[in-house]
Amino acid sequence: MTSSSKTYIVEHLDPDLESWSSLEYASIAKESHAANSKFYLSSVPKSLVLPENLKAVEGLTVETRSVEEIFGWSKERVCLLDPSAKEELRPEDGEWADVFLFGGILGDDPPRDRTSELRAKGFQGRRLGPVQMTTDTAVRVTRMIIQDKTPLEKIPYIDHPELKVDAHESTVMPFRYVKDEKGGPVMPEGMIDLIKKDSERGIEDLF
Repeated sequence: MTSSSKTYIVEHLDPDLESWSSLEYASIAKESHAANSKFYLSSVPKSLVLPENLKAVEGLTVETRSVEEIFGWSKERVCLLDPSAKEELRPEDGEWADVFLFGGILGDDPPRDRTSELRAKGFQGRRLGPVQMTTDTAVRVTRMIIQDKTPLEKIPYIDHPELKVDAHESTVMPFRYVKDEKGGPVMPEGMIDLIKKDSERGIEDLF
């Protein structure tokens, strides 16, 4: 049973928007909308042209303003999902936090601690465990904890899944994902096709 509405916000910390990132953002928007919640993509440069899949998606609010400009007046109600935080996110954190903030791009391998730019602004932080997640996975897990009241340790995960690119080749994704009913990773629609398409470049070039 999903609880009351929350707001999820990704502070876009890149000048560009890669194809894989737009698929993640579209997935976050759709799932947030289905959970009666809001999704903001903030700090988007005015010069950035959104791809068609994001222009058409329901539940996405694109902002050129930063998270401080949008929610700075209620900073104590904002929870920063921070890999360096001392405490793990718990369902009861939804009692004090209405806004859950993510620093894009979380899916760096190795992590570049992009979240430090947001940490320095004084938002209270919580962690989602020790294993690096993609941005859409981090939002998905946060929603499961806060809105579905599922403790972090009770969520089914799959770490570093191996994806078949073709009959002879596979690639290992260097992230943690939520596990689906078939035991595979929950990934944005179109992501596996994009990975297969770009496999000749190598996974490190894709991300």
